[in-house]
Amino acid sequence: MGTAVQSLWAEPRAPQPPTRVWRDWVLVAALVTTAALEGILREEVVWRPVALVLAVALVFTLLWRRTHPLLMVAVAFSSIIAVDVAGFVGGAGEAVGLYTMVYVLVLPYALFRWGAGREVAIGLAIILVAYVLGIVGDYNGLGEAVIACTFGLFPAALGASVRYWGTSRLREMDQVRLREREQLARELHDTVAHHVSAIVIRAQAGRVVAAAHPDAPLEALRVIEDEASLTLDEMRTMVSALREGDEPDLSPQRGVADIARMAHSVGATPRVDVDLSGDLDDLRPSVGAAIYRIAQESITNAVRHARHATRIVVCVAGDDDRVRLTVRDDGDASSFARSSPGYGLVGMTERAMLLGGTLEAGPSPDGGWTVNAVLPRVGSAR
Repeated sequence: MGTAVQSLWAEPRAPQPPTRVWRDWVLVAALVTTAALEGILREEVVWRPVALVLAVALVFTLLWRRTHPLLMVAVAFSSIIAVDVAGFVGGAGEAVGLYTMVYVLVLPYALFRWGAGREVAIGLAIILVAYVLGIVGDYNGLGEAVIACTFGLFPAALGASVRYWGTSRLREMDQVRLREREQLARELHDTVAHHVSAIVIRAQAGRVVAAAHPDAPLEALRVIEDEASLTLDEMRTMVSALREGDEPDLSPQRGVADIARMAHSVGATPRVDVDLSGDLDDLRPSVGAAIYRIAQESITNAVRHARHATRIVVCVAGDDDRVRLTVRDDGDASSFARSSPGYGLVGMTERAMLLGGTLEAGPSPDGGWTVNAVLPRVGSAR
């Protein structure tokens, strides 16, 4: 209970309160005119000059109700309290005020909609004091008192409800943006890291063997050009998806069938063998894309980190319920063991979990490093 109270007390103001617009001035002008007409034309007004000045003056609190909700509530309801107390002392006998002053109910709404937690608590105390004094000064039974309190506090409850709905929407949008950022981070890491790694490896290999094999640099440049083109295509696709108002990208996503081509771009050392078996037709696009990206990242990690690796084996097997991906290399896995998990392993795990699958990665008993991913064809993996 204490934690909840502290949380409410520390609640900040609602973000981006609307500024004054022409409609606010029109509302003020209409209320001032209405209050003046009522104060002049209505009969049996208690303390007419005081009631008229109070009704007209407090209209202007509506102009700052969003940006300074507590101050406007304090000014309006403290003035009402002061007039009520003066009425008790002076023996007015009836409530002092005009019917037009019902507009002050907009202030509790604004307080609960835009005020900070401590402002709401302080303002609510002031409002309750004004309501109690008003009921005591014009008491006509318990039923009428309950109705009056319900009517008076309804705008505050409405403001709190609208604020809760708005806050929920903002949090939902923040979660959506966070998921989009995570997805973009995975895509950038998986695509750019793979292609750039291939470019670096080819450039290094071409430089090493250039003296012994004059044609090797030309082959390396061809592969570098292909990888750079693929990188640019991937980047353009992601940038296009991020631009607002663009048409959706209708190009097919990469899937299981593209793994062999991607593995061929790695080069001759280490050799990458791809084995596709089982039922791999009619996979969901999201499953096929996840298998491709996990295989791509696993191959990239093996090429970059598996020392003395000569062979990488990629096996994709499908059955009626799930698809299993296994990527195994024969290199020295000690470099993996010593290094902390990077973004690649985190991204692969997230991809598998988002589709209801699992992913395990670690050193193999007979040496090397193995990545095992199991994804369901439909529904969650069991």
